[in-house]
Amino acid sequence: MFGILLRMSVGCGGGVVGAQRRERLLTLARESDRIALEFSLVAAGFAETDECEDDGFESPIAWIKANCHMSGGAAADRVCAGEQLDRLDRSEAAVLAGEIGFAHFAHIARASAAVGERLDETTLLRHAGKESVAKFRETCIHARHAADPQGVVDEEVQGVEARELTITDTDDGMVSVSGTLDKVGGAALRTALEPLARRMGKDDHRLFPRRLADALVDLSMHSLDNGKPSSRPNLQITASLETLLGLAGAPAAEMEFSLPISAKAVERFACDCSVTRILLGSDSAVIDVGRARRVVSGPQSKALKARDCGCVWPGCDRPASWTSAHHLTHWIHGGSTDLNNLVLLCYRHHWMVHEGGWQLVRSDDGRMLTIPPVTEFQRLPRAPSEN
Repeated sequence: MFGILLRMSVGCGGGVVGAQRRERLLTLARESDRIALEFSLVAAGFAETDECEDDGFESPIAWIKANCHMSGGAAADRVCAGEQLDRLDRSEAAVLAGEIGFAHFAHIARASAAVGERLDETTLLRHAGKESVAKFRETCIHARHAADPQGVVDEEVQGVEARELTITDTDDGMVSVSGTLDKVGGAALRTALEPLARRMGKDDHRLFPRRLADALVDLSMHSLDNGKPSSRPNLQITASLETLLGLAGAPAAEMEFSLPISAKAVERFACDCSVTRILLGSDSAVIDVGRARRVVSGPQSKALKARDCGCVWPGCDRPASWTSAHHLTHWIHGGSTDLNNLVLLCYRHHWMVHEGGWQLVRSDDGRMLTIPPVTEFQRLPRAPSEN
């Protein structure tokens, strides 16, 4: 009965049409955003209590997810938005005025929670009013990187640590594959698979999920055969000079098939890549594009593989075919690109040196030494004295 009344109220089959219907949609959208703000405020208050335990839930977000029929991400967004409402008065007003949507506000709230008082709310609001939600998400990541680059790196580290992949045999002899990747790992997988997943002519009627699965099998077989494709797919990364140098306030870098990535991730990729210089004018128009230049030349790569034979990290047995060149002193910071400053590292250990905070140095006798990152320990309070 309610469904019938609802359809009658919105004028299905007559009544509200044309411009009147479009105006009604805008009105409903603004009302929905206002209710989302109110819901967020109540959700944040609920999250400050342990009331969820009364119903057997381990967290307020889990309770909201189950009882309010939304995803875990949506529940977390509501709680975060409610927690940041007090410090985002202008953003709240923009939502109520219909200038931005609640989805924009949720991204601003995430950025506010990450960087606090360093958030440039005025600039973000200017972007939010003219950007799609997907584009604005990237804008907020750039803003967070400019205010707190290490915070973005820390999130990327958490993303890598959250990677998982399960391969399970099913009863009918098939294999089930499922998993979660961080944004860089996901971009690498897409870049490798999607060129192989294109349709093979007009008679190829496979759906994209099937072609993607076939591409994964093809790539695996190719790796086992150790063949050399004529043209390898590459990750495309665009970074400003300020980002490469790790300067304060620099934006994150753009990566195809990925959200923006940190300067540390760019630094790792830049150890062994092709670099193209692009000059932009004050209006961001392209003035000049230089020729692509390989950081480590072909002959250098061959000599490096012949010398190191594989990953030089102590105890690692990855062969040279699973490694890339690493600058002990990065060329971005004045290091030379010659064999004395180059070593081979596997993906894992290369990541540990850049994003992971480890240091790799060569001793006077030629041995490679690893220095772990400095860990901040929280000093625990002492127990009260018995005297």
